[in-house]
Formats: sequence, structure tokens, C-alpha cells
Amino acid sequence: MVKIAVIYYSTYGHVKTLVEKIVEGVNSVDGAEATIFQVAETLPAEVLAKMHAPPKPDHPIITANDLKDYDGFLMGFPTRFGMMASQFKAFLDSTGGLWQAGALVGKPAGIFTSVATQGGGLETTALTAITQLTHHGMIFVPTGYTFGSSMFNVGEVQGGTPYGSSTIAGADGSRQPSKHELDYAVHHGKYFAGVAAKLAK
Repeated sequence: MVKIAVIYYSTYGHVKTLVEKIVEGVNSVDGAEATIFQVAETLPAEVLAKMHAPPKPDHPIITANDLKDYDGFLMGFPTRFGMMASQFKAFLDSTGGLWQAGALVGKPAGIFTSVATQGGGLETTALTAITQLTHHGMIFVPTGYTFGSSMFNVGEVQGGTPYGSSTIAGADGSRQPSKHELDYAVHHGKYFAGVAAKLAK
């Protein structure tokens, strides 16, 4: 069994919605199993209340040590000025001991994200996150254009890049993931699990 940890941070729920579909895709692959984790919140409750952020889902909080138990990782987070949210970066900053031990070398990892606007960092958020994987010696698994012709649609606003699945939340967070984005997330999980299964052989 190839064990995939789907690890995320979500402020308003957009990334969490992608998580549910990504897990569906992972679990559709024979011999692959997804486990959902979220990273710890770093903002005080009173700040989150002023931001009108909803309560956190009932998913376990991951620790750095948990990573050793998994064969691959799908990591999701919203963008903050074209880079990953600081909550997720704080989690990755806690993995120094794993880096020293080389515990994650050779393990595959993928990235998915949420942004506010079309120019808000769909690709830069993924691209800058790759540096974290590189220092651990992990193998970045992009989706490329494997989702097909719908990736070339310019008739509507849609997320999804060759780096991985994503959604556009709107400047006020009111836009929810579209059918295209949700379908891409299922594809992302399935594609990644297939690659991870091959690497595990």
C-alpha cells in the first residue's frame, strides 16, 4: 500500500474543498491510500474572528515526525503575495531534523493552491514552494498538461496549471471552486498516486 499524506492549510475553506477531491483521486488508484492532515494555525483566535474565518475542520494536526510514515505528499495552501501561506511555511520550518537525517530524500511531492485573482500567484506560489522540496531531496511531481484540452480554455475564469491543481477564490473569497477545478483536483490526486505507486516499486 502506497501511503499518501495530503497536508493543507485553509483559511476560508477553498483549499479544504480541493483536498476532498484530491483524496478522492488518490483513493481511486489501486494500492494507494490518502490520509488528510492540516498544519497548525499560527494566528490568534481573535484575529481569525476579525477575518471572519470559519472554524477549522476536524482533521488531525500534522507534526514533522509524521512525515516519516508516508511514501508521498500532496501539499496545499493559499497564496500570500505569490508564496505559500506562513502557516504552511512554519510547518516546513519544523522539519530541520528530517532534513539532517535525509528522511524525505527521494519521496514524491505535489502542490496545489488557492489564489484570490488570476494574476495572484497560481504559478509563483507553486514555483517558490519547490525550493522546500528541493532542499529535502524530494521529487516534485507536476501534472503537466495531463488534464487535457480543458486546460486551454480561456472562455471562463479557472484555476489549474501544469504545476498542479488550484482554484481562484476571488478578491473577497466569495468564489467557490468550479467544476473544472474540482475535476482537475480529482485528476491531480489520481495522477500523483499513480506516479507514487511506480516510484514505490
